[in-house]
Amino acid sequence: MMADHDEHEDRRNGAEAPEAEATAIDAETLATALRERDEMKDRLLRTLAEMENLRRRTEREVVDARTYAVTNFARDILNAADNIRRALESVPADSRDGAEGAFKALIEGIELTERDFAKTLERHGVKVVEPKGQRFDPNRHQAMFEVPDAQVPNGTVVQVIQSGYVLGDRTLRPALVGVSKGGPKPEAAKDKPADAA
Repeated sequence: MMADHDEHEDRRNGAEAPEAEATAIDAETLATALRERDEMKDRLLRTLAEMENLRRRTEREVVDARTYAVTNFARDILNAADNIRRALESVPADSRDGAEGAFKALIEGIELTERDFAKTLERHGVKVVEPKGQRFDPNRHQAMFEVPDAQVPNGTVVQVIQSGYVLGDRTLRPALVGVSKGGPKPEAAKDKPADAA
């Protein structure tokens, strides 16, 4: 009977060993599954973040493409705007005032064409830069010469040779300008009272 008891004990111990082994395997499997779950969750979150960044970047690119698609065309067409302006400036002021008949109609037609041309450019986001009297900005202006003037603060645009244009917030063509030299420093001019000037 004792032998039966020992045999029964051995069977029970043998049964517990596989059960303990199964528990250890289950713990390992569980730990592996949890690691894989965490890795997958991390990958999912990273992929979602990348997709959101891609969506935002694409939206910005679409907006930029819409805004700046006409850049090359607008840059090329600015010469026509300059030529229309030159045609009007080539007529002396006294001849323009005393113009009659066909000559007057020609001048008015050129002026009308210039206004319509400017409106069309503006409708497509192209705007004229009017720098006269402003501080020189190398991003918007190109200095062609300096003008000695003790009354005007240094670095102020005093003469415009050729108009500049911007498209959106980008410079399409810088304005060709003459810049003051020899006047007070810009900071000193700002501090000066308005009646002292």
